[in-house]
Amino acid sequence: MAPQPPSAVARFADGVVLGIARHWLLLINLAVGVYLFLPLAAPVLVNAGYERPARLIYSLYSFACHQLPERSYFLFGQEPLYSLTTLEANGVTPDGNLFERRVFTGNPTIGYKTALCQRDIAIYGTVLLGGLIFGLVRRRVRAPGVKVYLLFLIPIALDGFSQLFGLRMSNWWLRTLTGALFGGASVWLAYPYLEEAMNGVIQSELSRQRR
Repeated sequence: MAPQPPSAVARFADGVVLGIARHWLLLINLAVGVYLFLPLAAPVLVNAGYERPARLIYSLYSFACHQLPERSYFLFGQEPLYSLTTLEANGVTPDGNLFERRVFTGNPTIGYKTALCQRDIAIYGTVLLGGLIFGLVRRRVRAPGVKVYLLFLIPIALDGFSQLFGLRMSNWWLRTLTGALFGGASVWLAYPYLEEAMNGVIQSELSRQRR
């Protein structure tokens, strides 16, 4: 008995799988780009008078980031970043009330904060940049060993945990540097494996279709 040809639904599903496997890097770069763009759009929207969509962005990203104003960038103000002392003089609740500091988004004097903190912007910005670079050199890149990857995690762990437990205070350039190291190393580790896996899916799917 001759095999039945695949149904339209099966052909569509196969096409979707093959399309994702072929364009996985583009899809990830687009997703990361959108994820990074929206937090930067929030202060732009507030400044333009569109507070409702901006509040929605701040609320959604509050589940992924602490959004503390003293660790965030500000747009449309006098400076791109502020110390907690300066922020307290401009409407931020003092250090003891963490929740009220988180929900403070800014004002016309100091500007409006991004919906992601400085470290997260560095992480996702480097992931996006790393993804774009990987698209140019994907056939020549090999993933590092786990021990090498862990070396890149040490700076962000030391900076983050020492600040979390009150041993010291970090600053914007340390948050940026450690975040960038983490984001870049994560791309270096994960994307070569994803490339190999997706190539395997493509070869398997094409072989199956030729049968």
